[in-house]
Amino acid sequence: MARIHARKKGKSGSKRPVKKDLSMVSLSKKEVEKLILKLYEEGYSKSYIGIILRDNYAVPDVKAFLGKKISKVLEENKVKEVLPEDLKFLTEKAKNLKKHLERNPKDIHNRRAYNLLISKIRRLSKYYKSIGKIEEGWSFN
Repeated sequence: MARIHARKKGKSGSKRPVKKDLSMVSLSKKEVEKLILKLYEEGYSKSYIGIILRDNYAVPDVKAFLGKKISKVLEENKVKEVLPEDLKFLTEKAKNLKKHLERNPKDIHNRRAYNLLISKIRRLSKYYKSIGKIEEGWSFN
């Protein structure tokens, strides 16, 4: 797959092992679900919850262990997100870059990066509006 804004091929990456060895997990499935809910209420993002479960609780892959993703566990327990995680992080990045450009108005390279970031946010928000994850009137300011 090609890169979005550069005329290059994609990056190669390592693949996960095919066989999942879950014998070292000492927690039950109910305990893992309670941990996910507790960590989300403390303010951690879904991706960071997966990292905490991997590093501190020896759950190598939540989806392989529970049979469902972290977002599915949160949906089943009626936890509603305002914005999807990737869109939220992109908007935070754009706000920080906008502050930088206000302090450094001649930074033309980051001005282009800001424009590319805004277009990525628009594409993502258009997709999330079409599938109903965010409301129709949402726009990035």
